[in-house]
Amino acid sequence: MTRAVVPADLDALARAVGAALDDAGPPVAPVPVVSSAEPGDGVALVLRTSGSTGAAREVAISAAALRASGAATHTRLGGPGHWLLTLPATHVAGVQVVARAHAGHGLTAAPAGEPFTAAGFAALVRRSPRGVRRYVSLVPTQLHRLVAAADAGEPGGLEALCALDAVLLGGAATPSPLLRRAREAGAAVVTTYGMTETCGGCVYDGVPLPGVRVRLAPGTGVVEVAGPVLADGYLGDAAATAAAFVVDPDGTRWFRTSDLGRLDGRRLAVLGRADDVLVTGGLNVAPAAVEEVIAAVEGVGEACVVGVPDDEWGTAVVAVVTLTAPGTTPDGLVAAVRRRVADRLGRASAPRRVVVVEDLPRRGPGKVDRAAVTRLASGAGPLPGTTGRG
Repeated sequence: MTRAVVPADLDALARAVGAALDDAGPPVAPVPVVSSAEPGDGVALVLRTSGSTGAAREVAISAAALRASGAATHTRLGGPGHWLLTLPATHVAGVQVVARAHAGHGLTAAPAGEPFTAAGFAALVRRSPRGVRRYVSLVPTQLHRLVAAADAGEPGGLEALCALDAVLLGGAATPSPLLRRAREAGAAVVTTYGMTETCGGCVYDGVPLPGVRVRLAPGTGVVEVAGPVLADGYLGDAAATAAAFVVDPDGTRWFRTSDLGRLDGRRLAVLGRADDVLVTGGLNVAPAAVEEVIAAVEGVGEACVVGVPDDEWGTAVVAVVTLTAPGTTPDGLVAAVRRRVADRLGRASAPRRVVVVEDLPRRGPGKVDRAAVTRLASGAGPLPGTTGRG
């Protein structure tokens, strides 16, 4: 019986992933596998999903899918490069950095257990070799810290970022002001969309990678992905695999995501999760759209919009936000948020309450834990149009 090996440290993980990619070693799992099922032939990785919106599953990914994903990424970015690892190698984004480094020009990793800081990132970039293309994958929270440090008079981290040939940014939605600020500084930021089931990012800046196809399910607008980057399925869960991976009559295999999207030609815009839509006063509200508007309000850092039970509205829209200047609440924050959202999206979308927290709770690499945010919002008090402290 072939079981996935669990490497003891990053060096062992890199060796094991390389061997699995070369079809010369057993499957690899960054964390112990819960399922008793045996990975199928050709499986190189067993990765646990983040579980940010539900129960985590274990995804079986073939060596062929990983190789296809890495080749497509390097083609889009301009060729193989040296990769910098700043993400935990327990989820797909971090493990993919390790896999791409095996197919590229090596890996430079941040010291294990150290928090991500602008100074630490600048030191990491200095350690990486020159004379080759250099790439990094970040989540929006990390980019925010680099930009915030630069705005506070410590530009070293952002300057180091701008020295890299490409910065893949994914794991969560990125506020437009943050993305614009980084690009204006000279950072070669590429936004990515994907999930564990698609070997991570498979759509860059809205355009599918070579070999990847995207469509919207008729009647629902749910995003579906096809191509050689798809995982084999969920380990030990045939029913979940059959529900998520569908096959057309012509044999084309698609992964049905949980996201709503819009297609403009080949360019995909992700509108948020299908199961996140809130119904308040009989009207539908898309949290992702509200979050995008709120993030542009002066003084707001990040925003997560959720629904809480309400006697009058059925569901009340609540925004949980961080501030760009922690410890201070901008005058008129609630009014500014409600006014901006109402002007852009209509009064139904305007949050009934704004809750200020030091940081949004997270689960997985950079993903906001919406269930934890909902608990914060539910416990912040019943008065509409007020600001609480989480």
